[in-house]
Amino acid sequence: MKKSGVVSLGRIVVVAAAACALWLVCAAVALMVGSTQLGGLGPEGLELLWRWLGGELTQTEEAILVQARLPRVVFAGLAGAALAVGGAVFQAVLRNPLADPYILGISGGAALGGTLVLVLGTFTVGVVALGTPVGAFLGAMAALAVIFGVERWTPPGRASTYVLLLTGVIVNAFAASLIMFVQSVVTARQAQEILFYLMGSLAVEGTPGTTMWLVAVVTGLCLAVIYRYAVDLNALSLGDEEAAYLGVEVTSVRRVTVVVSSLAVAVAVAFTGIIGFVGLVVPHAIRLLVGPDHRVLIPACAFGGAAFLTTADVLARGGFGLIGTTLPVGVLTSMIGAPVFLYFLWRSLKRSGGWG
Repeated sequence: MKKSGVVSLGRIVVVAAAACALWLVCAAVALMVGSTQLGGLGPEGLELLWRWLGGELTQTEEAILVQARLPRVVFAGLAGAALAVGGAVFQAVLRNPLADPYILGISGGAALGGTLVLVLGTFTVGVVALGTPVGAFLGAMAALAVIFGVERWTPPGRASTYVLLLTGVIVNAFAASLIMFVQSVVTARQAQEILFYLMGSLAVEGTPGTTMWLVAVVTGLCLAVIYRYAVDLNALSLGDEEAAYLGVEVTSVRRVTVVVSSLAVAVAVAFTGIIGFVGLVVPHAIRLLVGPDHRVLIPACAFGGAAFLTTADVLARGGFGLIGTTLPVGVLTSMIGAPVFLYFLWRSLKRSGGWG
């Protein structure tokens, strides 16, 4: 792919560094606060982090900070980055500002695959640890196959946007019906676990360190591959014909970016369940701040998505003091994202189509 506008390396670095700094601040806040009285926003929380860095925590403090809070922060960052970048990729590839892993049914398909392996894994030793991400990925790819099949036979124009949205609704409904069927035939305990999983939860305490590292490596590699195609995504967002004229191998780029971003989303969903609208809210917010160039947008979305989901998890855990329990973070992101989605849907209805 050839040059696509002038974006300096310095601007890319500055934007990425600013977004990374924002996420680090959100991560520090998430480590300082929780349902217990340990730490808190203020000098006590800062002292707790300082003593952690110095290896001076008590056994109780280490159990709370390292074993309970740290895994949540790590998975919030990884899942937020995967979902936000996945949303940016789908919006560029489909040329649809409403595209999102959750709305299009990708998360629903991944949740179905993960749920099936999760249930079967209770009867087969070792399947859950290694099989859930694979099942989630296969479910995501099945949903993608349906979506691209519909897109292929849909005439271009504004109507195609709503056909894809309706397809996503159907995929989500079908996946939800199968999941409910699974819930009806398993034990009460398994049904409760599935329900909590579907609401989107970052309750990943006790996750082995090797698993966390593996998820981080897979997600990082996926984001690196997607960034490799940043300039091509700029061209694809203009249209297939324009991209081909600029030298982009349209079919190859679409296939690689969609599959890789789906893998990143599937890995996140496999461990956190369905967390909706992150891929819709974050990319649009970042575009307003840094523009549509994917060379800047992708790293900003990665760290911005991490910061958004980390902050949402802090707010979800903050509900403990008000209602006596920790809210599933997916509930909170849906409460934020649904009105935003309705706004963008209304705005698209007022326009003649496309990105406009």
